[in-house]
Amino acid sequence: MSDEKVRVAFIGVGSMGQCAHLKNYAVLPDCEVVALAEIRRDVGEKVAARYGVGAVYTSHEELIANEKFDALVCVQPFTRHGILIPEILQAGVPVLTEKPIASSVNVAERIVEALDACGTFMMVAYHKRSDPATERAKAEIGRWQESGEFGAMRYVRITMPPGDWIAGGFSDMIRGKEVEGLEKDPPPPDMNAETFGKYMAFVNYYIHQVNLMRHLLGEPYTVTYAEKSQALLAVQSASGVAGVIEMAPYRTSIDWQESVLVGFEKGYVKLDLPAPLASKRPGRVEIMRDSGDGAVPETVVPVLPWVHAMERQAANFVKAVRGEAEPPCGAEEALEDLKVARDYIRLLEQAQ
Repeated sequence: MSDEKVRVAFIGVGSMGQCAHLKNYAVLPDCEVVALAEIRRDVGEKVAARYGVGAVYTSHEELIANEKFDALVCVQPFTRHGILIPEILQAGVPVLTEKPIASSVNVAERIVEALDACGTFMMVAYHKRSDPATERAKAEIGRWQESGEFGAMRYVRITMPPGDWIAGGFSDMIRGKEVEGLEKDPPPPDMNAETFGKYMAFVNYYIHQVNLMRHLLGEPYTVTYAEKSQALLAVQSASGVAGVIEMAPYRTSIDWQESVLVGFEKGYVKLDLPAPLASKRPGRVEIMRDSGDGAVPETVVPVLPWVHAMERQAANFVKAVRGEAEPPCGAEEALEDLKVARDYIRLLEQAQ
């Protein structure tokens, strides 16, 4: 693309559309939000006025038919992705959606098929990949894996107890009456209502960690154990690295305590990640190296820029639209997350 600003249009400006996405695109110097579609006309007009968006529609069909844009940000309930995303992909421009890619493997597979037919790309908003701390940790892990200097990767532990994930991030949201009765994607044919309920609860809250596990391992993995109290699941990577996701060892009421440990034979990389909607606050990364042979072990805590993950994610999507970088997570990998979640629920039901 040229040096002109990337023209982005929004489909949906509800809570996450406004506070996790639009406000971050609105301040990017190389991006212009040219239009938005919001089924609630009053909310759409107020949001457009606040963020300087020139055109407002009440449907994605109207927006796509009447506007010129380089990319679409579609922030909708994931239970409607199968209905909306294949239509939106026909616009032929890159699309960003929230996680997970869909409410079931079956629907996600249809979305990937639609994407393959459109000749563009879809980025799924796993914002934790864009946190400056995660980016630094991933780079360090990659160097260790390539050089072998600190031995083999041994273990990955991700801990995310329930807590205050909003962290005041909705305080400036423009609110309106919720829309009821919208059509949803069908449940998967291989799950009854009770099982589907467990599955939905898991993917809604923990799919980020399912995705982050693969990102840090750098390879696929399978679920090997589901603890019946739903406190943790265990995995093994394609090369044999062990891992666990601790889902609810405890809970916090006014805090967020998400952490990651990536252990090698001679060192580790630790991550502490902030609440998802915390603004201007990156995570923290700690790197311990102990090469042995009489060398003094060292622990480093890099100083990171005051940029939050959602802001960096918006910048990463614009770079991908420009062709300057690959999107941090595409549709095909997001489909794999749902398969992992399905396997976990199957093992959980066997354990119970």
